[in-house]
Amino acid sequence: MNPVLFLAAALAGGVGAVLRYLVDLGVARLAGRRFPWGILLVNLSGSFALGVVTTALPDAAFLLGAGLLGGYTTFSTAMLDTVALWRDGERPASVFNAVGMLLLGLLAAGLGLAVGALL
Repeated sequence: MNPVLFLAAALAGGVGAVLRYLVDLGVARLAGRRFPWGILLVNLSGSFALGVVTTALPDAAFLLGAGLLGGYTTFSTAMLDTVALWRDGERPASVFNAVGMLLLGLLAAGLGLAVGALL
């Protein structure tokens, strides 16, 4: 792999992580912290964007997919939020977060692939 591309992907991952934090923070200010709406939005928008990138910009898939979107999306935070909701007695919200993120994420990724194919 080209070292410059590798470094660019690493930097893009850092940008993605900062974007994730800012989106989560902004959504939490609007919707509150009772449910992790920000992380849900991050993972759904990231799934959609990765679908678009994969089909419309395959040459940029490493930089934008593994780099930017890899830093932007977060499976671990989503799972930690799910466990925390369950632990705090928010069982329906916990199940919605886990199942909803999976099903909506699949839908978002599929839609992104379809949109990317049109571009």
